[in-house]
Amino acid sequence: MKIFLAQQNYHIGNFEHNTQQIIEAIEAAKKQGGDIIVFSELCVCGYPPRDFLEFDDFIEKCNSAIDSIKAHADTIAVIVGAPDKNIIKQGKDLFNAAYFLADKSIKSIVHKTCLPTYDVFDEYRYFEPAYEWNIIEFKGKRIALTICEDIWNLGDNPLYRICPMDQLMEQQPDVMINISASPFDYTHDEDRKATIKANVVKYKLPMFYCNAVGSQTEIVFDGASLAFDKYANLCGQLPAFESSLQSFVLKEDGTIDAPIIEPASRMPDKELNPETLEESLNIAQVHEAIVMSIKDYFSKMGFSKAIIGSSGGIDSAVTIALACTALGAANVRAVLMPSPYSTNHSVSDAEQLSKTLANPYDILPIKNIYEAFLNELNPVFNNLPFSIAEENIQSRTRGNLLMAIANKFGYILLNTSNKSELATGYGTLYGDMAGGLGVLGDCYKLQVYELAKYINRTNEIIPVNIITKPPSAELRPNQKDSDSLPDYEVLDKILFQYIEKRRGPKDIKAQGFDGALVDRVLKMVNVNEYKRNQFCPIIRISPKAFGVGRRVPIVGKYLS
Repeated sequence: MKIFLAQQNYHIGNFEHNTQQIIEAIEAAKKQGGDIIVFSELCVCGYPPRDFLEFDDFIEKCNSAIDSIKAHADTIAVIVGAPDKNIIKQGKDLFNAAYFLADKSIKSIVHKTCLPTYDVFDEYRYFEPAYEWNIIEFKGKRIALTICEDIWNLGDNPLYRICPMDQLMEQQPDVMINISASPFDYTHDEDRKATIKANVVKYKLPMFYCNAVGSQTEIVFDGASLAFDKYANLCGQLPAFESSLQSFVLKEDGTIDAPIIEPASRMPDKELNPETLEESLNIAQVHEAIVMSIKDYFSKMGFSKAIIGSSGGIDSAVTIALACTALGAANVRAVLMPSPYSTNHSVSDAEQLSKTLANPYDILPIKNIYEAFLNELNPVFNNLPFSIAEENIQSRTRGNLLMAIANKFGYILLNTSNKSELATGYGTLYGDMAGGLGVLGDCYKLQVYELAKYINRTNEIIPVNIITKPPSAELRPNQKDSDSLPDYEVLDKILFQYIEKRRGPKDIKAQGFDGALVDRVLKMVNVNEYKRNQFCPIIRISPKAFGVGRRVPIVGKYLS
């Protein structure tokens, strides 16, 4: 049996676009003699559709798309994901479903059992779990069809009470097929492979796994769809971070012929669970994920040009370099806005970066605007000493200038704040925290430096001086980040243990960190939730990013 995996980049609610590319892949697979073509979870509408699912019109458009697709399921069977209405009065109104289309009709509809409601997932808000589990018979094969989370309920501490594959095994299937929308993070690639392999080992059946690809605002899908034979050999993997159509031949003995072979010896035997920041990052994957996310955000929003405040610091430099890769240098405008406290080398470093990248840039000194603010505020400030108020005026002046240019010329402002700054509140609301998309908001400061080194891996794009000089906001004389924050070598490790690993102060202190410092850092994180709550969407590259996947109270007293 010839089975095609079609990992594609969908646009939520863009039914015409999604349906067209699904049909094009079906026709391509038919020409190559395919028996089955598999698409990803909720591919018809795009994942995650969130509250669009509450609109009857949205569901009707999903159904119309299924009708259009099934007309092409003649000489080939098609598996697509879409919502399905629940005809039982009790429970949610919809199921998350996989449609098995053949002979130009709907032959079977499989409902998702395990509905993730954690981190970025909120499926139980919309969907009802499956009531029944049945295999699908097609061309002499008995297919166990599942949806994403349905294959993750393994291990010593299962999250759900029902394991769909255990139910399906009673009907003696020959092959497992899973359609997924499994988001990327820098640990999840190996987790995913290990989970799929664990299913194959447990059930002794081959598995075809089709994952979505592309970015949906903050959530990144990396594709990397997989095929395992019944002996748990990884027989093929589709490329990461790009659309792809790949065929596999399932043989009678449960083995798989495929043109892309990856040795099983590279597979982990258990779930990867990195404990430290240093063990976590695959920098090449993170680079690809962020570049794809910027590209998708702009194309799906209908924008083409970005504007970025260029300070001569590491964060803005890395953001500009990533944006130039994603959008083309001509479409990335850098604005240098030196203040009275900016150093000469910061301006020259920022200029050198843009000259190397060949992106347009402007220099707009803010000294006169800043002094005008101070003059107008003098009667109110009443000659009080210089403080954070004067620092934030500079930052908000820059934000105002950037947004003015963005409005005038139709740019999207890319934010340059990193995760360390966002965690500790080291940023100015409506100033350097302004923007339409947080490019580095899920990268700790140390990880930003790793990205800079990766960008410079073949030649010097980011000036070395930007990478080696001490980081500074340059909002007061001789200012350095270390004046307000612990050293990033220590700070980032504490933040990682608290945010990603969800460890409390006692456990973090037991790792050897100074007790008073741990208390101070955790307090900074929790009292600054109000700032993060007003921040723009952040590209998610870690297992626990700020945004929709991390929900904590703004006015909570815990550790604050």
